[in-house]
This record gives sequence, structure tokens and C-alpha cells, in this order.
Amino acid sequence: MIDTHTHLYSDEFEEDRDEVILRALSAGVEAFCLPAIDSGTHDKMLQLEARYPDTMHAMMGLHPVSVQQDSWEQEVGIVENYLKQRRFCAVGEIGIDLYWDASTLDIQRLAFARQIELALQYDLPIVIHSRNSFDETFEVLEEKKSSKLRGVFHCFSGDLQQAQRAVDLNFKLGIGGVVTFKNGKIDQFLNQIAIENIVLETDSPYLAPAPYRGKRNESAYIELIASKLVDIYGIGFSEIDRITTENARKIFGI
Repeated sequence: MIDTHTHLYSDEFEEDRDEVILRALSAGVEAFCLPAIDSGTHDKMLQLEARYPDTMHAMMGLHPVSVQQDSWEQEVGIVENYLKQRRFCAVGEIGIDLYWDASTLDIQRLAFARQIELALQYDLPIVIHSRNSFDETFEVLEEKKSSKLRGVFHCFSGDLQQAQRAVDLNFKLGIGGVVTFKNGKIDQFLNQIAIENIVLETDSPYLAPAPYRGKRNESAYIELIASKLVDIYGIGFSEIDRITTENARKIFGI
């Protein structure tokens, strides 16, 4: 399995990071994609990738919650400089978040659009963070529509219509702990989206799946997400593993 979205470099893993990674490897996780947040955490992310070069794959991008009036242009400039220097597995996580601060929508749109342009320039997928903002996110994607535009809707929690719209725009759905929640709702329609459009993720340390909901999440729990997909799609665990892993490999080039 591939955990396509994990913040393993975050402070929540400071005390036992190596043990967490070992547990994930023992559970069958063979690769980890590390989404960027902002310049304050780039060094920790890249140090973790350097320590585990065979399994860790860093992204580069500016998280929408980190988009601030006085710094976003400089932050996107830092992203661009990194992309000039080396290859990353994706531009991410980027997008629009209206849950934490809707007042920054205008500059979030600008930062999102600019980073999509960078992804197209460097022929990289994008990993989208979209919270309370599906309409706004789709508007920007439609404006930047291109045959090269591709990627993942991270932590997808929308409805069937939004899922289909994402797939039609050449995006996979990142499915994590929400699929195991009793009120998560996506389990009610996900089998109407072909498994070829799904990748697995944890978003650890956040959004732990049941029965660990509310506790620190970790990549080993991706096994629980895959098991839930067995129930939803009615196919064996090994097939879920094989197909979602292949999907992730194609998108991220790993």
C-alpha cells in the first residue's frame, strides 16, 4: 500500500517517528507521500525524505491555511525555487480552505492558480486541499483546465456529484479515515466511483479511522481504510491493495 498523504514530519511524531514508520512498513505500507505546508516546515519534511530516501516522497507547495496577505507571494516564490532545483512527487498540498478563514478567499484563489501553473510548467500532479470550498476549487480548476492537469482531491468528503466532477477533471479521490466514520457519508456512494479512481491516504496525524477516531493517526492505520473499501466495493483486500497502489504509482511517478 502507499500512504499518499501523511505529515510524518510533524511535531506529533517527534517522540516516536521511527517506530511509527516501522509499524507502517510492517503493516504493508511501502511508500509515503509527504505534503508540504509552508516554509516553516520544509526543512523537517526534506530531512525526513533524506533519511528514508527509498520510501519517503516529498511534495512542494503552500497550504491554503498558510496563505496570508503579507507573505503568500514570497511563499509561492519559495515553492517555485524548490521546483527549479529538483523533482518532487507533486505540487501540494494546495487549494482553498474556507473553514478556517474565508476572508482570505481572493488571495487563496491567486495562490492556488499560480501553483497550478507551476505544476503544469513542471509536469507534476497537484494534491488539492478543499474544505468548505468545492465550488470555488472547481472554478479555479476549470479556469486552468489542461490535458496535463491531474492529481488527487485529498481527504475527499464531498457528494457523488462532486466526486464525479473531480474524476471527470482527471483527478483521483484520496480516501482516508472519513470513509470509516458513521457520519462520513462517502461510504454510501463510493462504489459508484470506479476503484481505478481511488488512492489511499491517512492525513496522519489527523483524521484517524475508526476505532481510533479522535486519537493520533498514523500510516499503519491505512490497513483499516483499505479494509473498509473491501466492504464498499465487494472485492478482496489484495485487489484493493494492488489497484490503489498502482493508481498512486502512476500519479506520483514512484
